[in-house]
Amino acid sequence: MHAFAPRPARTIAAGAALVAGTLLLTACGSSGPGKPSEDDLHARLPESIRTKGVLKIASDLNYAPVEFKASDGSAVGIDPDIAAELGKQLGVKVEIADTAFDKLIPGLQAGDFDLAMSAMTDNRQRREGTDDNGKVVNPGVDFVDYFIAGTQMLVPKGNPEKIAKLDDLCGHTVALQRGTTQDAIVERQVGACTRAHKPLTVKLFDNDTEALAELAAGRADADLNDYPVAAYVAAKGGPNGAKFDIAGAQLQPSPYGIAVNKKNTELRDVLVKALNQMIRDGSYENILQKWGVAAGAAQNAVVNGGF
Repeated sequence: MHAFAPRPARTIAAGAALVAGTLLLTACGSSGPGKPSEDDLHARLPESIRTKGVLKIASDLNYAPVEFKASDGSAVGIDPDIAAELGKQLGVKVEIADTAFDKLIPGLQAGDFDLAMSAMTDNRQRREGTDDNGKVVNPGVDFVDYFIAGTQMLVPKGNPEKIAKLDDLCGHTVALQRGTTQDAIVERQVGACTRAHKPLTVKLFDNDTEALAELAAGRADADLNDYPVAAYVAAKGGPNGAKFDIAGAQLQPSPYGIAVNKKNTELRDVLVKALNQMIRDGSYENILQKWGVAAGAAQNAVVNGGF
């Protein structure tokens, strides 16, 4: 969630992408020579992916329940489950490469992987490749939107500071993962609090686990997170068994998108078809219900539908 990174936070580890989970999936048959049929999704994949039989997807596995590592190091969560089902629809094997969040778009544009799927908010800045000042710094990406999530505030159990809305943060301390959507939201709130003569102190961390630990230790009054993550933490508990409550309503609901290189329209368009097939056959809803986030379901796949 920073540098306008609406996705939840991600670490800034140096660029290695290590394969954390490989999901073996069943291949679909081909429709034979000529133009592929509308329902033969495997045949509609780019030739390079069909030849390899593998779809490599980068994700920052540090954001439960959206994506994280199981005890054996494999990738688990909402995104890995959706990725696995997409692989079944497309008839390819899926590899999840654990990659620092701020390396996802650069790695995608460099061709290090085929897709980036990491609770990444679809927004204009990422699509256009601009920085906070509107300067173009990279070619941007396309998104296939697949889930709707707003920002949710987390507070210590019992909400001792009675925080219910952004203005209630004024005069307090917030812990956040840098480079996320939440970082951008709080950055704007800093100005509002300064004008109200109640300064807001912001502590930024490389990952969300560190931010939650700061809140658990009493060195912050609130943490801002994506709705699925906040709901998961409130239900399961935080570092060292710390208990948290959700405070207030969701802020600024926006779509998560699967990031695709702008040059790869063939892959982007077949992903739309595969995701819509998942929505129709119920496998998409089953995944969201498994993780308790059915409220964020998309009605259909959309290309570049974020604000």
